[in-house]
Amino acid sequence: MSEVLVVVDHSAGEVKKVSLELLAMAAGIGSPSAVVVGAGADAAVAALTAHGANVVYVSNDSAVANHVVIPMVDLLAQLVAEKSPAAVLIPSSVDGKEIAGRLAIAVNSGVITDAVAVAADGTATQNVFGGATIVQAKVTHGTPIITVRPNSIAPVEAAGAGTRVDVVLPVSDAAKATTVTNRVAVEKSGRPDLSEASIVVSGGRGVGSDEGFASVIEPLADALGAAVGASRAATDAGWYPHQFQVGQTGKTVSPQLYVANGISGAIQHRAGMQTSKTVVVVNKDAEAPIFDLADFGVVGDLHTVLPELTKILKG
Repeated sequence: MSEVLVVVDHSAGEVKKVSLELLAMAAGIGSPSAVVVGAGADAAVAALTAHGANVVYVSNDSAVANHVVIPMVDLLAQLVAEKSPAAVLIPSSVDGKEIAGRLAIAVNSGVITDAVAVAADGTATQNVFGGATIVQAKVTHGTPIITVRPNSIAPVEAAGAGTRVDVVLPVSDAAKATTVTNRVAVEKSGRPDLSEASIVVSGGRGVGSDEGFASVIEPLADALGAAVGASRAATDAGWYPHQFQVGQTGKTVSPQLYVANGISGAIQHRAGMQTSKTVVVVNKDAEAPIFDLADFGVVGDLHTVLPELTKILKG
């Protein structure tokens, strides 16, 4: 059975949920092999093995952080040449998509982005045109390079062989041409990461102000154990930080539950949450396009509805 390489996203060895999801997806295609690099990579081996990784390629070299994505691309290109994997699965993040594009060029292969499922024969399912159309695509030349949206599949605890293989992270002259000079830590709220959260509570123009997010949206999110999201209109107005924007120009989410509050439902926003399993809408405009996506909807003032819902949830 051919290997399927899974690029692991982690923070100091703490593996992000999307990487465990990709291991489960890889098991349906071939033999899952994880590729984990950077500071703390050693600490990630146990979790990857517990979720099905038969081989774990490890490098603790910090160059992956100092020189953006090129060292990872070069390492993956080496592994593709040596192992001839059935596919390479990569988290569908900003860095992940850049890695995928560069890798596809490096190994002369096709690339598919934002897949939500991958079949055993490598056929990928995508939601395109803002989620209005579902298509299936397959790489016909070289090794399939596929980025996968978070929450497309549930992680599976299934012990793998966990054979560790230490690798040397190449740092080419091309990699050295760009160096990270500074990093700014984002203050953590204690809520789940937006891209990986199983529940997301989002606010839009109808929230009305930053105070609205603090007094109405955040309390509901905390009652549900959810992440907070925002529409572009809300972030552009300065009511909530831009890193929490959901949409075509923000983050793509696919939670089990998405609660959209005061959001009209412009196509740009829908593109970022279209694949949510259950959508609940609260909006005083009964004609808002977002209701077209709703499994459940409330026509009413969110400033009245949400505090009551929060009170009920808190008991």
